Amino acid sequence: MNESRAAIRYAKATLDFAVEKKAADKVEQDMRQIASVILENEELRGVLASPVVKSTIKKEALGQIFKGSNAITLGLINTLTDNKRIELLQEVAYKYIIQYEKMKGEDVAYVTSAVPLTAALEKKILDQVTQLTGNKVSLENKVDESLIGGFVLRVGDLQYDASVANKLSNLKREFTNSL
Repeated sequence: MNESRAAIRYAKATLDFAVEKKAADKVEQDMRQIASVILENEELRGVLASPVVKSTIKKEALGQIFKGSNAITLGLINTLTDNKRIELLQEVAYKYIIQYEKMKGEDVAYVTSAVPLTAALEKKILDQVTQLTGNKVSLENKVDESLIGGFVLRVGDLQYDASVANKLSNLKREFTNSL
């Protein structure tokens, strides 16, 4: 919980500075790249979370990975490293994206499903989320077969988990508690 609040604070400060320097769009692109690179690279997540790996090595590695990034983005990476909070980088990137979209009056609905969504289903989800949030919404679909079926919908800080895997987990927990 505290780490989430810290990530929000770093993201807001970065967004405020990026808006002041008229670089919010570029930093947002950097944050999307950071979020996807860290998400797709388990080894990088391990290095960032490791207390054994020195901060200077983490800073160097991230500097090389995100070499073409905006100076504000690189400054955020340096600040997180210096403050020994670099493990928050992915979460800060997500929070920045959310704050940036709110500032623009847009939302992104992230839908993770067991199979790719059809165009009709995407439209139906977009209509429902637009009606709920009152904002312009775009949709990003990720496929995760481990969900077995159903979907997980995330808009901003709200999440709705209607996956079969979640329902099975809840059922297992109920059986375990009743024994």
